[in-house]
Amino acid sequence: MCVGVPMQITSVTGIAATVRDSAELIDLSLTPEAQAGDWVLTFLGAAREVISEDEAEKICAALDGLRAVMTGGDVGDAFADLDAATPQLPPHLQAALDAGQSTG
Repeated sequence: MCVGVPMQITSVTGIAATVRDSAELIDLSLTPEAQAGDWVLTFLGAAREVISEDEAEKICAALDGLRAVMTGGDVGDAFADLDAATPQLPPHLQAALDAGQSTG
C-alpha cells in the first residue's frame, strides 16, 4: 500500500523541489504548476497533486493519529473532520438514487 504524504515546497529547480523539514528531493513531473510555498501530496518521492494547506493539515493529523495508534496511543481528534461528516454517495450514484434506480 502506498501512503500519500503532504509536503510543502521550499524551492523549485526544473522538475525537482526541495521541501520543508526534509533533505529529500521531490519529482514535480506530474505537477509542473507547483511553486515554492505550495503543498503537494507525494507518493514515493513524486508529487502527484497540489493541495490546499487545509487539506495538508487534515492529512497530517490523520497520519499522526495512525502513528499514535500504531504505538499503542490514542487517536485523539485526528479524524475530527470525518467524525462530523455524514456519508455521501458519489454524484453519479446519488443521481441514480434520485431517479429511483436501486440497481445497476
